[in-house]
Amino acid sequence: MRKRQVVVRREEPSSRRSSSSSITIRSVRYGECQKNHAANVGGYAVDGCREFMASGEEGTDAALTCAACGCHRNFHRREVETEVVCDCSSPSSNGFEG
Repeated sequence: MRKRQVVVRREEPSSRRSSSSSITIRSVRYGECQKNHAANVGGYAVDGCREFMASGEEGTDAALTCAACGCHRNFHRREVETEVVCDCSSPSSNGFEG
């Protein structure tokens, strides 16, 4: 029997880490399709789909299928953009007092 080790990482809310207030904005975009259509014959061929476009409305099963290539969203490259917005307008947060 093999043992597996699972590591869970927890992030503390930003209000506990520092006195300044900041907001983290994450946007997820799905890029080109990476499904290997020739895997069953030992080759490598992708379909050329450049960007995921949902087939249906958010919350439905069709929202996870690409309208261009018909593949599931998991086959498309996931690109996460993270932006941290800091509220530095208070005098104590920018280092100046008085």
